[in-house]
Amino acid sequence: MALILALDMAGVPSRWLVVEDAITYYARHMVAWSLGDVVATYHGGMSRLTGRRSELSTRSIIAIKGAVAFAEAAQQPHLSNTALFSRDRHVCAYCGESYRERELSRDHVTPVHAGGEDRWMNVVTACRSCNIRKGGRTPESAHMALLYLPYIPNRYEHLILQNRRILQDQMEYLMAKVPKHSRLHS
Repeated sequence: MALILALDMAGVPSRWLVVEDAITYYARHMVAWSLGDVVATYHGGMSRLTGRRSELSTRSIIAIKGAVAFAEAAQQPHLSNTALFSRDRHVCAYCGESYRERELSRDHVTPVHAGGEDRWMNVVTACRSCNIRKGGRTPESAHMALLYLPYIPNRYEHLILQNRRILQDQMEYLMAKVPKHSRLHS
């Protein structure tokens, strides 16, 4: 089943919701506005006044009342291997070959033992063989040039990296705010 893209009142995306949670926001009258196609309809009981069955539908993108606007600069997205490998398009930063996720590893450009941090700006995708060859050295000391530089995905890009089954209208909404330097454009 599709996930629902939740936004704050200003239209900034915050997270993915399961359909049941989105329907709950509708039932509580907490959806300020919505976009996209209807993706699910839930049916309730029969009304004694009208004799009709109640129903609530959710669209693929909803803005939730009272949701706080997110300060993009203040919040870095959570770093996970899946998101990292997606950011780097499953391409090794050293040999340039494409791999399946299980054949990849997280490489710290500046090794952790040398003061490097486990953050977006210090990690790249590496195939296991290149990561072993590089070892605990910097790319320069290992004589292995980086083919691309690490970067921090913005909120829009990060939400794309989190969900493998994004609906077309959700993708269009998110891609409109993905920076031009993002590898998602390639």
